[in-house]
Amino acid sequence: MKPTRPLVLLALALGAGGIAYAGIDLWDSRGTPPVVPILAPIVLLCLAAVALATALSLRSRLKAQRERRPNARAVDPLVAARAVVFAKAGSLVGALVVGVYGGYALYLSHFLEVTERSAQAQRCAFAVGAGVLLVGGCLFLERILRVPEDPEDK
Repeated sequence: MKPTRPLVLLALALGAGGIAYAGIDLWDSRGTPPVVPILAPIVLLCLAAVALATALSLRSRLKAQRERRPNARAVDPLVAARAVVFAKAGSLVGALVVGVYGGYALYLSHFLEVTERSAQAQRCAFAVGAGVLLVGGCLFLERILRVPEDPEDK
C-alpha cells in the first residue's frame, strides 16, 4: 500500500467542491437546498480526535518497542493494519467532505445577508475546518505507521 499523496487529496477536494457548488446552484434554482446538519462537523471532529489519539498511542508504543524497554507492549500487526486502513479512508473522506462543504459554503457566501443562509454558511465553514483536522490527523497516523525501508531490499 502506498502512502496517501496530498496532491490526490487536494484534487479530490477541489473536484468535489466544484461539483457541490454546481449542484447546490442547480438545486437552489429548483427549490430550497438541503440544510447542513449540525452534527456533521461534530462527527468529523470526533473522527479526527480518534485518529490523533490512535496516532499518539501507537507512536509511544512503537518508540518503546524500538528502545527495547522491558515493559513495552508490542503493537499487534493486525491493529496496525486496521489503523492504516482507517487513516487512508479517513483522509480520503475528509478531503471529500472539505470539498463538498467548501463548495456549499462558497455558494452560500453570496447570500450572507439572509440570516438562515448565513447560519448555513457558518456550519459549512465549521465542517470544512473539521474535515481539514480529520485529514491532518489521518495523515499523521499514516506517517506514524510507515514501515522503514530496508536498505538491503532493492
